[in-house]
Amino acid sequence: MRRIALLMLPALLAACLSSQPYPRGIVESQPQPTPAVRAPKVGQEWVYQVRNVFNQEIVDTVTERVVSVGDQIRISRSGVKAGQLPDEIQSPWGFVTQDPHWQPPQKFIKAVPLWPEQLQLGWNKFFSSKYQVPSQPDGSYYWGLSMMANQWERIKTPAGEFLVLQVHSDMPNFESNDLFRVGNERYEDLWFAPEVGRWVIRRSAGRYITPGVYWANAYWEDYLEWELISWK
Repeated sequence: MRRIALLMLPALLAACLSSQPYPRGIVESQPQPTPAVRAPKVGQEWVYQVRNVFNQEIVDTVTERVVSVGDQIRISRSGVKAGQLPDEIQSPWGFVTQDPHWQPPQKFIKAVPLWPEQLQLGWNKFFSSKYQVPSQPDGSYYWGLSMMANQWERIKTPAGEFLVLQVHSDMPNFESNDLFRVGNERYEDLWFAPEVGRWVIRRSAGRYITPGVYWANAYWEDYLEWELISWK
């Protein structure tokens, strides 16, 4: 039942938060040939406006910039309000080894994908790994990721119009470094643009419970939307 509830969560949220529109583009067929993902180069940059989906408040404007390419691709990040943020590290391109998106940041023992290995409609796969929290390197925690490529869309953001692959991911029953969290689940939606080499929209949310709390009363993590406003 929890699995069914999690799958229904985006629809329930859309119904409850009618003033917070779910991003929708024009559905496209599978492009032929399949677009290639832009390769990383030093100096590439993406600027995102980050909103709280619950109330549409602008949380920050974050700039992400490729600062080194090699065995590892390092992406430096900073926010107008937050200042310097933890780096993102990929190895190889498309597989994250240090992911600062969730709190706290995660350092994976085995890299996990940021977007589908194959940019094909219907592609889906489950990945499992363990992660460490950089500030607590003595512990490791289970992470599971179920990813599915739903459809190609043409979508607009302040940065322009893009052909994107809409991707949904679930992270059910992962382990938290917080011992008081006895149940955890997260999900996210990506609108991934191969020409950009990154998502143009990313929505993510999570819930958790503590001892004595049932899922009907679960606590929410931040529910945020990242929208691309410029890139180079």
